[in-house]
Amino acid sequence: MKLETLAVHAGNHPDSATGAVTSPIHLSTTFLRDDDLGYSKGFMYTRHNNPNRQQLETCLAALEGGEAALAFGSGSAAAFAVFQALQPGDHIIAPDDMYHGLRTQLRQIFVELKMWVTFVDFNEIEDHIRPNTRLIWMETPSNPLMKITNIERVVQLAKQHNIITAVDNTFATPCIQRPLDMGVDLVMHSITKYINGHSDVLGGVVITKKNDDFFGRIKMVQILAGGVPSPFDCYLTLRGIKTLPYRMKGHCENAMALAKFLEQHPKVEKVYYPGLASHPDHEIAVKQMSNGFGGMLSFEVKGGAEEAVNVAISTQFFTQATSLGGVESLIEHRASQEGPDTKTPQNLLRVSVGLEHIDDLIADIDQALWK
Repeated sequence: MKLETLAVHAGNHPDSATGAVTSPIHLSTTFLRDDDLGYSKGFMYTRHNNPNRQQLETCLAALEGGEAALAFGSGSAAAFAVFQALQPGDHIIAPDDMYHGLRTQLRQIFVELKMWVTFVDFNEIEDHIRPNTRLIWMETPSNPLMKITNIERVVQLAKQHNIITAVDNTFATPCIQRPLDMGVDLVMHSITKYINGHSDVLGGVVITKKNDDFFGRIKMVQILAGGVPSPFDCYLTLRGIKTLPYRMKGHCENAMALAKFLEQHPKVEKVYYPGLASHPDHEIAVKQMSNGFGGMLSFEVKGGAEEAVNVAISTQFFTQATSLGGVESLIEHRASQEGPDTKTPQNLLRVSVGLEHIDDLIADIDQALWK
């Protein structure tokens, strides 16, 4: 099946009891035990599994081309489970530009648990591999500087050293980039973002190329820690996925048009968008992002933090808010969100380009830049 068909049908089936085309929400926390003490219907307790979560995991595994998926209550919980499946003394290589919440996890929690973490420029990754390196965590495009990692190059290097590879594919989605097809072991998404796409669900997922022992450890963390999404959140996410391929086409088209406009604007110092020929990693992006370059971009306003914030608060159709991936456009002064240790330029604004008409979005940004 093509991706558009998978998005509609994978994991979905008419209800066997009623024939309902849309699967019902199973809110029960516990399930009937058989007289022989087994669970022939496959469900025992909703922390272990739930019909709605099983449907969601089946769908997400199919979209990314993996053998299995595990859904979590947030993207942060999903990544946390991957890190927690490692052992004390293991070494993690992570990008120097990445989502600040996961960077904070690694720095403030996992380093305290006797793990080693190195944040590196992936162009120099060979210099940072150690005998105890167990995981290479990629985020491409990166948040918020839109850096592109050459996935196949990292995978080739990792296989030489028997290192697990993982990609945070939140910005790209499987509609644009499929890391498992490039040899990556694990893919993570914050399904809060594009996967659900309507800014009304918190969730995360880890998808594996092979259902191996390490993925079994991640599943153990999911079950024992219990950081799972609710049945209603799974239901909403499945509903959102049905339109994902078509939403992403609109996000990509709008983001490209806005990036080109901003690149020529006299009030803009720099634009970060991998679809632009001026992006330093554009050729790599063209190779591994097969159906567009995503709906996220960042740009630097001429001036400093005050000028950038003034643009953010002067927009009408861009809502000043954190998060991303919804149908509505969002704008954010990223450095103030990341805190005092941020390396993000103070004049940078991160934009989640929504599905409004592009003429309205361009006009809105233009008038805000001139205020």
